[in-house]
Amino acid sequence: MKSASHGLASIFGCVLAEQRKKTKLSQEDLALECGLDRTYISLLERGQRQPSLKSLFAICTALKISPSEMLSIVEKRMSL
Repeated sequence: MKSASHGLASIFGCVLAEQRKKTKLSQEDLALECGLDRTYISLLERGQRQPSLKSLFAICTALKISPSEMLSIVEKRMSL
């Protein structure tokens, strides 16, 4: 179970980084937009942390993507 969780966190982190780069935001800019710490964004992107629902919604709002769309991308990557 731990490895599946780690895989999920890593995939989420990759998707997060891709979406952030699409919007041309730095980690710091994204953190400021959603009221989170830059180091937390970095930890998420590296798959070392998983977001709470509150953080997920804040991040997605800043990235102008719906949480369901973000999770759909993650889900597709999990099945590859």
